Amino acid sequence: MTSAKTADINVNLSDSKYYFNRELSWLEFNRRVLQEALDERTLLLERLKFMAIFSSNLDEFFMVRVAGLKQQVEAGVTKLSLDGRTPAQQLEEIGNLLRPMVMKQHQFFQEVLTKQLAKNKIHILDYVDLNQEERTYLNEFFEEHIFPVLTPLAIDPSHPFPYISNLSLNLAVVVKDPDTEEELFARIKIPKVLPRFIPLPEELSQRYKGKMGIWTGVPIEQLITHNLESLFPGMNIQECYIFRVTRNADLAVEEDEADDLLLAIEKELQKRRMGGSSVRLEIQASIPNELRSRIIRELFLEENDVYDIDGLLSLGDLMFFMGLPLRDLKDQSWSSVLPPRLQRLQNVEDGQDFFRIIREEDLLVHHPYHSFSRTVQRFITEAARDPSVLAIKMTLYRTSGDSPIIKALIEAAENDKQVVALVELKARFDEENNINWARKLEKAGVHVVYGLVGLKTHTKITLIVRQEENKIRRYVHIGTGNYNPKTAKLYTDLGLFSCQEDLGADLTDLFNFLTGYSRQKSYRKMLVAPVNLRDRMIAMIRREIDHCSNGGKGRIVAKMNSLVDGQVIATLYEASQAGVEIDLIIRGICCLRPGVEGISDNIRVISIIGRFLEHSRIFYFHNNGEEEIYIGSADWMTRNLSRRVEAVAPVESPNLAQDLQEILGIMLADNRQAWELKSDGTYIQKQPPGDAQPQSTHNILMDIAKGSLKNT
Repeated sequence: MTSAKTADINVNLSDSKYYFNRELSWLEFNRRVLQEALDERTLLLERLKFMAIFSSNLDEFFMVRVAGLKQQVEAGVTKLSLDGRTPAQQLEEIGNLLRPMVMKQHQFFQEVLTKQLAKNKIHILDYVDLNQEERTYLNEFFEEHIFPVLTPLAIDPSHPFPYISNLSLNLAVVVKDPDTEEELFARIKIPKVLPRFIPLPEELSQRYKGKMGIWTGVPIEQLITHNLESLFPGMNIQECYIFRVTRNADLAVEEDEADDLLLAIEKELQKRRMGGSSVRLEIQASIPNELRSRIIRELFLEENDVYDIDGLLSLGDLMFFMGLPLRDLKDQSWSSVLPPRLQRLQNVEDGQDFFRIIREEDLLVHHPYHSFSRTVQRFITEAARDPSVLAIKMTLYRTSGDSPIIKALIEAAENDKQVVALVELKARFDEENNINWARKLEKAGVHVVYGLVGLKTHTKITLIVRQEENKIRRYVHIGTGNYNPKTAKLYTDLGLFSCQEDLGADLTDLFNFLTGYSRQKSYRKMLVAPVNLRDRMIAMIRREIDHCSNGGKGRIVAKMNSLVDGQVIATLYEASQAGVEIDLIIRGICCLRPGVEGISDNIRVISIIGRFLEHSRIFYFHNNGEEEIYIGSADWMTRNLSRRVEAVAPVESPNLAQDLQEILGIMLADNRQAWELKSDGTYIQKQPPGDAQPQSTHNILMDIAKGSLKNT
């Protein structure tokens, strides 16, 4: 252990060599996602799922992060990142790191997974391998179901190169006029309303399936390619190649100049649908250079924006196969349970009992192990119907399209309760959904506000005001995840229910800050960004340094999605130099370099990747035996600490604090889903020692949840 006495006080902790690049770190996260698809321990259809997630993640990365870097390059920005790279250097290194990764993904799918699928009677066929009877059926299917939907677009001096919509699959077709011998170019878009994979009927697929009928078919682009004569009658088909374009999809709204933020966002969404500038071209590797160069030129791209693909493009569509009813090839389904204290209310409809449970003691829920619908959703639904409830206030960052919570807020307004919903219109890729719900809420009489200029409202909080005998009591829910019943089944998140006076008063002040002209500068217990969260977190890290410096013990365990903020990282380095033992559980981006002698010897970083997306944030400080532990919505990223409204709350109940420490302990002991970050930036997957059984975080927490159900 490095002590405070031996730490080199002359070291410049802002030196770029002590930091990883944010974008390259994210690509390493996505590599870990891909590894789940490559890992033979992962069940077959789950491997396809991780293939799809890897591709979908990349789509968003290019639409937002790469697009932003390209804009900086075009604007002549040369400012260095925390790790000392210019935007142009980052773009170059992204391509260098990503190309081998994408090549590996497609090769593995074509050479390994398709064969394993075939062994399990799932056949993704090439059209050229079909027999005549199968071709006849598919050609008739094309004429009836696909041909009427397609629109071939000629490209010549009188027909300019058409707009290529974001993430669409397209065919570049070269035909020859038999009369003039002139070669002509056309483009066919494959509409998203059509299925990506076209199945053969049961009676035609027996030679592939044997007696067990599962799935046999072809990708739609192959069926279209072999029926081009129908689209270009009288022409000679010369060549056909598939390609896909990714465009800038980030929104740019000047809030100070937007009289109506909702209308401004709507206008930007229209621009997004029309599409921003091209940022990536994925194209069939066998395309001739001349045709390839023409497409690149027409899309205003450069060579380093192009990804040549052998095999199937758009592997995000592989998620389709997760719908096959093959339980043995997928993870065992998981049904969330109620926390033990709520299990006796399972068949009780009286919402007052839910409030009584919270009055007895704070309640912690951990999704998806604990049910979202029977805890958080019920909390809000019962409040909407409870005649004693006077007001409901909550923030909505992302929610589902058919959200029961939105319906509950509308019902509460119809029951004449004071209802306030802070809807974040700038929640990326959920803007349109949030606009639609905002309008419905307003029509129902809900007070809808859109947050503060220049700040995204990312916090996940609910405040319920209830009349009880001769006093008003405030109930709160403070969470780490969105109020979304769909993602609550896939993301791991925590939520704290409480009726502590201080937390209720803090949330009242926070909502006044969000909806009115309050400039609240201090809170009783809550850590709120951008007000006091950064300063308090830095202070608590420095407190651990002081304990070590005074001969005590320093210990920090922090779990989050991403660690990027330079000030926080530098302070963690100082803590490590002082002898504070630090464990970080960071799913995604980590710009901190652990294990550097004299700088970060006492810092360990792991990432948990598995069947659920780790999304909860937990912050533990030993505090010389007076332990403190917090949960909330904020990562240690500059945007969360300085440019977003975030809420982090202390968990003070000894039982609940112990539960959170148990969760952290399980993750730190994981040797199946955990990856350890090395000082050179590589991640090494932890392995069970010897013949020991693997310790999988998600499996262990599911077992604990099931055990609590059996023991009540």
